[in-house]
Amino acid sequence: MGEAMRVDEPRVLMVDDERKVADAYALRLEDVADVTVAYGGEEALSAIDDRVPDVVLLDRHMPGLSGDEVLDRLREREVRTRVVMVTAVDPGLGVLDMPFDDYLSKPVERADLLAAVDQQCQVLAYELLGEYFRLESTRAVVESQVPAEKEGNGERDTVGESDARERLDELEERLARTEARVRNLLPEAGDLLSEFSGIDRGGY
Repeated sequence: MGEAMRVDEPRVLMVDDERKVADAYALRLEDVADVTVAYGGEEALSAIDDRVPDVVLLDRHMPGLSGDEVLDRLREREVRTRVVMVTAVDPGLGVLDMPFDDYLSKPVERADLLAAVDQQCQVLAYELLGEYFRLESTRAVVESQVPAEKEGNGERDTVGESDARERLDELEERLARTEARVRNLLPEAGDLLSEFSGIDRGGY
């Protein structure tokens, strides 16, 4: 299996309470990914609060907050990241109800680790691309409904207009963040983004 990555430096969070294990897996990725290491569940959640990774490599059996609990919290928060369990725990039938994206049993060879990260980055890229399309179409329609800002004519915005502009600003911030992640994960998406943004959805 080849070791080439289609994504330049994806953001990866490696979570394992065994420091030597966590550091060893992070070392396998350091030349192809931007890797952050967390040595426990709480530390992992703090790291994700600071910066959302593209892929989380998550051990299951950890003291304190287990990997299973970290996974549940990530799904509850609807964090846009892909989660790969990397563990020596026998999966058992309990995994049927676990919302992970991939499951690797230790020990994991470097080529397999890279392939798993790369695959999950591609899936995330297309998920985010769909999110971008949804946000951009919403932004275009909302923008056509929000009156242009009044300048120098003594008129004041209504409460509804001010609220609409504020929500439009929030939408544009989300759109910019989503676009940045898509471009990082899927460099060839530039043409798709431009074509979609170029469609006139206002109709007014």
